[in-house]
Amino acid sequence: MADTEKSSIVSRAPKPGRAGDPANNETSIIVGAKEAVIPHGTYSTLMTSPATQAETTMTAIKDFILRAGLQVGDALPTESQLCADLGVSRSSVREAVRTLVALDIVEVRHGHGMFVGKVSMRPMVESLVFRGLLNPGDDHRGLRDIVEVRITLDNALAGPVTHAWKNRQDTELDQIVAQMDLHAQKGELFTEQDRRFHMRLLEPLDNHLFLHLTEAFWAIHTLTVPLLGAPRPEDMLTTARAHRAMLQAARAGDVQAYRQATTRHYAPLLAVLA
Repeated sequence: MADTEKSSIVSRAPKPGRAGDPANNETSIIVGAKEAVIPHGTYSTLMTSPATQAETTMTAIKDFILRAGLQVGDALPTESQLCADLGVSRSSVREAVRTLVALDIVEVRHGHGMFVGKVSMRPMVESLVFRGLLNPGDDHRGLRDIVEVRITLDNALAGPVTHAWKNRQDTELDQIVAQMDLHAQKGELFTEQDRRFHMRLLEPLDNHLFLHLTEAFWAIHTLTVPLLGAPRPEDMLTTARAHRAMLQAARAGDVQAYRQATTRHYAPLLAVLA
């Protein structure tokens, strides 16, 4: 790259590798020797200035991923390359990578190298689950907050969902609802069917972030609600019937009926949390 001493632009190798391939040693981050290590690029402009060398390194790696246009599974520079290009210690790189792995931004495959991670919502899920469990003596305030967010999201999506599913048939959803009814009648939980029902409803929507958010909140729900004890048989029947009503309202294109069914869906859970 021309005039590297004056440039702090992140450079990209011609073609990064994919997860499972040997690390591409040509992928590198070039920071000019006379420039500050803290990058002023795509990602760093959204964040406050890092306070430690490890935070600086973490910001630089994230900025490199964005500037280079890398995608999930693309190879990242080696640990040695990061140390050389960023002018930081190996311990700083390792601490930065550990944090990025925890955030699911980087994936380390031993014997292969480092790659862009799945960037899932797992860290958010773990944080919110812990928040919900942190103060068990607060009358389940944390759990109630999570459920209220789920309700708000479901109601906000009533319009898009009913539009997407109006007059639309789907054998999978019909089977899921039937399985819910059967389990409820037997007094059995139907956790997996419940999760799949909500995921399937959102799959036709153009904005897939709704799907990811719902899946994240469902994961939180699944991990925390068992703390409330086993649901009553009548509550399981109410919830199963509410799912059927949601599907019928969606197919009818009836936003109001969909929201009413959503309210009935969450009513037993809110009663326990009250």
